[in-house]
Amino acid sequence: EGDVICVFSQYGEVVNINLVRDKKTGKSKGFCFLCYEDQRSTILAVDNFNGIKIKGRTIRVDHVANYRPPKESDDWDDVTRALHAKGCGVKTPPHTSSDSPSEDEDVPVKKQKGEE
Repeated sequence: EGDVICVFSQYGEVVNINLVRDKKTGKSKGFCFLCYEDQRSTILAVDNFNGIKIKGRTIRVDHVANYRPPKESDDWDDVTRALHAKGCGVKTPPHTSSDSPSEDEDVPVKKQKGEE
């Protein structure tokens, strides 16, 4: 997780990450959901990271309609609880380019993860 946050924090404050793991083995499935503090950071990350190589692997970075925080747990911090209740990016202004999602959509990052 730390490597992902470090790389993606270049474009803004990462407020939450959901590293998707196999339920049986606990190993990473190779992708994660990442939520920025604001939508502009999400757009910058998608525009600048999609298709680049990290540690020899090409990554895919894209928008998702609804951010999926980690499954409910006693270990959740206050940010994760708030994201689960309210969603991610709901108070940020929408991106204005013609290829962006509609104004009422939340736009966090889904990142194909190759570091692990």
